[in-house]
Amino acid sequence: MRDFDIFVLPFNTGLYFILIYCVVRCVVWFRQLSRADKLRLQRGFFGRAFGQSLKEIFMESLIHRKILKSKPILGYMHMSLAFGWFLLIIFGTIEADIFGEKHLNPPYRAIFFRFFNPDHGTTGLTRIWSFWMDLLLAFILSGLLLAIFKRFIPGLVGMKKTTRHKPADRIALAALWLIFPSRLLAESLTCGANGSGSFLTGTTGAWLASFLSADRLAYPFWWLYSLSLGTFFILLPVTRYMHIPTELFLIFMRNSGITTGDKTGTFSEVQLHSCSSCGICIDACQMNFVTGIRYMQPVYLHRSLRNDEDITEIAHDCLMCRRCEPACPVGIEISAVRMIQRRNKTGEPLVKNNWMGYFRSRNNGTSEKSDTRQVFDLKNGKENEIRQADIIYFAGCMTHLTPGIKESMMKIFSVAGEKVWFMDEEGGACCGRPLMLAGNDREARELINYNSELIWKSGAKTLVTSCPICYNVFRESYYLDIEVLHHTEYLKNLIDDGRIRFNYSGKKVVYHDPCELGRIAGIYDAPREILSWVADLHEIPEREEKGLCCGGSLGNLRLSPSKKAAIASDAVKRLTREEPEVIVTSCPLCKKTFSQVSEVKVSDIAEVAAGEIAAVQVRKPGRPASVSLKVLVKQLLE
Repeated sequence: MRDFDIFVLPFNTGLYFILIYCVVRCVVWFRQLSRADKLRLQRGFFGRAFGQSLKEIFMESLIHRKILKSKPILGYMHMSLAFGWFLLIIFGTIEADIFGEKHLNPPYRAIFFRFFNPDHGTTGLTRIWSFWMDLLLAFILSGLLLAIFKRFIPGLVGMKKTTRHKPADRIALAALWLIFPSRLLAESLTCGANGSGSFLTGTTGAWLASFLSADRLAYPFWWLYSLSLGTFFILLPVTRYMHIPTELFLIFMRNSGITTGDKTGTFSEVQLHSCSSCGICIDACQMNFVTGIRYMQPVYLHRSLRNDEDITEIAHDCLMCRRCEPACPVGIEISAVRMIQRRNKTGEPLVKNNWMGYFRSRNNGTSEKSDTRQVFDLKNGKENEIRQADIIYFAGCMTHLTPGIKESMMKIFSVAGEKVWFMDEEGGACCGRPLMLAGNDREARELINYNSELIWKSGAKTLVTSCPICYNVFRESYYLDIEVLHHTEYLKNLIDDGRIRFNYSGKKVVYHDPCELGRIAGIYDAPREILSWVADLHEIPEREEKGLCCGGSLGNLRLSPSKKAAIASDAVKRLTREEPEVIVTSCPLCKKTFSQVSEVKVSDIAEVAAGEIAAVQVRKPGRPASVSLKVLVKQLLE
């Protein structure tokens, strides 16, 4: 019996090349980590995160649970190829060790076991084992068939579009497609010549041997099998398939607590190489399925960065709605990677407002003990005073363009008996997000520091904002020792405390999840609980993490007004499938954008709530507040 044949050399060359490459690459990445991240990774590798990482590798990298949940056929395709190949390698190694003549065989003995053991599978346990190995091969081939269909008819696996590939990717894909059919033919012809094999290889081999010289034809297909494997392994580092080994390293890094940050670094580079170019982000992107823009999705941004191409247009031509991020099966921090590139590629500022004018201030003769201070308002040339208050209300730029929202909030504050300072009542102030989205971080930080000083001097304990964009900026980019609430959270607190009650209008409404409030801030329940008190809420499939972007995002300064209107119109069409009386949202930008294209009334949740206020009871010392029936029942149950 032969121990070696020259046809295994392509496989051996490719295997040892990719193993050495991956080890060296991981060592380089580790050495490039900061000292803190090195310690995190070391603690994670030898601590609790190790088990979490192994579980995630099994569930996501092999089983592809996330894809299975959203697109079952596509998930099955990925699982059959990844998990099936993994099992074939594991059980093939066991097969070579148990049924071969030697133990601890070199890898090629397991991969080409049938060539070196052509009579295997004819008796006893070997027959059962051959059946299992044939079943695994059939499992993989079923996924391969789906992958071929996906390439040409993506709708069959639940996708609208597939990714456009570079030449190297196409060669690697062709090699991958050849691996398992060539194994099937090589093993089947060998089994046909020797009367062995099971239900797949044995039956196929017997049929082929009935009209072909099976023994003579088997050898060329063993060569093809080896060449396909070797070619695929050698092309791995320069193609999208590098995600297979890199994703494992990414999972260990992520579970160890390493994050992207705001600068290019090792973790962001690992994420780029972990992108599988599956194309799921293309399907999730409204710019793709509404306007047909298909060059700026994360898959193309990541590929261009890997290939060191100019990505200025790709980086900035994006709504930054993060609709693609929950859909990414690898869990890449897509928006963070894109923001890093916007900072890196920013030359002339894309937002050209004279923000420094807003910083000009004057004391106006007040003493250090005074509780007010005059500040210059850039927009109106007026003076605003800082007032001592329990609550600061920051409407936000877009709320000033939808005055019904701020008027509703002031009514709610009034009936709730709050001591409020309307910080941007006369305009002028900005949270800083437009500057950040344009990549002008230095100017944004100056603005943030100035606003922080004003907020601190007010002595307020809570900051309420109507704009989800401002809400996220205040939470993530400001260092404030106060509670920051979106007005949906504030309204929910008033209801839970029994400080406000509503009439039930019975109107049929649909709720739109704004990108910034939903996917980014994670606030889904509070708006729905408020609406359940005042209206008949109907849900649509595109809700919560799958919520639709209105198209008016400040994240894209390149998108034409007509394309933004097309995105808004498509979203309204989906929101009004069940013919609601009102589209309700929780974002002034979304309200303004939808109102321009919708025949159905569009309202902010603050406007809906303010219009249905029934009664309030302000809490006073020594006097208990009246409570709603819902809260009373909750208290009794507790």
